[in-house]
Amino acid sequence: MPNIPFETPVEDSVPKVADEVAVGEDLDFQRKWWRFEKIIWPILVLIIVADVVGLFGRGWLAKAKAATPDNALSLDYERIERASTPSIMTLHFGEPAIHNGRIVLHVSDSIVKPLGAQRISPQPALSVVGNNEITYVIPATQSPASLQIEMDPSFPGLHPFRVQVEGSTPIDRNIFVVP
Repeated sequence: MPNIPFETPVEDSVPKVADEVAVGEDLDFQRKWWRFEKIIWPILVLIIVADVVGLFGRGWLAKAKAATPDNALSLDYERIERASTPSIMTLHFGEPAIHNGRIVLHVSDSIVKPLGAQRISPQPALSVVGNNEITYVIPATQSPASLQIEMDPSFPGLHPFRVQVEGSTPIDRNIFVVP
C-alpha cells in the first residue's frame, strides 16, 4: 500500500481551552443537572435536619413523657422508635402507687408482643397474664420507685399501648415504629 500523506489536518469538533485541551460540553444537560441540584439539595437538608431532631427516632422530638393526674405514675418513653433497635421505657411511681408495700402495674399486651418487651428491671415478684394485659406486682417500700422495660420493636407501624397503676387512671399512648 502506498504511503499517502494527509493533505488536510484532522479537525476536532470539540472546543478547546487555550488551544490545548479539548473540553466537551453539553449545555442542555448541564442546565438539567443544575435544575436537579436546586431541587435535591433542599430535600437532602430537610432529611438531615429531620434525622437530627428525631423524626426517625433517637432525638429530642422522639422523646416523650406522660403522667397520671395524681402523680401515681409517670412515664418516659420514645414516641418514635426504629424497628429492631432496642429502647427503654421508664416508669416512675409516686406515693399514691404504693399500697401495702407493693405496686400493682397493668401493662397492655402490645408492649410485650409488637413492641417486644425483652426484660423488666427490677424483676416483678409476680406476673399474671389475662384480659389482653399483663399484671405485675412489684415490691416497693417508699417513693420514688422506678421500673424499666427494655423493648425491641419487631415491625414498623403505629402501636398503641396502655399502662396503669392499680387505683389510678391509665396512660394511653402510641409509639410509631419506623423501618
